[in-house]
Amino acid sequence: MHGPEYLERVRSACASSVALDLDTPVVPASWEAALHAAGGAAALVEALLSGAAPTAFAGLRPPGHHAEPGRAMGFCLLSNVAIAASHALALGVERVLVVDWDVHHGNGTQAAFHDRADVLFVSLHQWPFYPGSGARSETGAGAGEGYTLNLPLAAGSEGSEWLSALDDEALPAARAYRPQLILVSAGFDAHRDDPIGGCALATADFGALASRVVELGSELDVPVGAVLEGGYHLDALAASVVATLDALGR
Repeated sequence: MHGPEYLERVRSACASSVALDLDTPVVPASWEAALHAAGGAAALVEALLSGAAPTAFAGLRPPGHHAEPGRAMGFCLLSNVAIAASHALALGVERVLVVDWDVHHGNGTQAAFHDRADVLFVSLHQWPFYPGSGARSETGAGAGEGYTLNLPLAAGSEGSEWLSALDDEALPAARAYRPQLILVSAGFDAHRDDPIGGCALATADFGALASRVVELGSELDVPVGAVLEGGYHLDALAASVVATLDALGR
């Protein structure tokens, strides 16, 4: 996923408190925090694959889905979900579905699996918006052609529109792919109260999104794990995480 040169660059930047980009300041403790976050995502996969639980949620910071294989950005140092998916593949899983419903496109996760068919990456996100990627035309390349599905949604879009995109396009593609593990990049900055996002989802909409994914996991008899991404209104974030946990626990 991330090569040794990149990891050393991030470690050194953290040790020196040198920002990795305008949106990614770091301090010495950031490196250990990033390692714990990535390790937590990997531990989530191990718990799911061992049968310890059919569903799981990892509340991690820093988030990860903007971190590309060789570039930190957007508050993200290590690509937690991409690391988790790679770990699952190394443990023998053949096909992983990643569903990303953060308000921002998961460019790092997309970049990690852009030319691979062993991960189907599906992203629902506001567009155009930061980081500028995530157009429908981005569908993968080489062996990965057709294994990236971007479902951009307009600013101001509500939960009904996000659920329709999930129901009409994401879930049929997932059923056809038949993953052996489902991972969710669970960002909550599409909430209508979020100060950074520009969409209008209610707290209950995140529970509905999670319920749909849990139902898919039950239908395919595969485990489902969610990893925390964005969310910048603390009350909305907390309530949306609870709604997601309720759905995962059903």
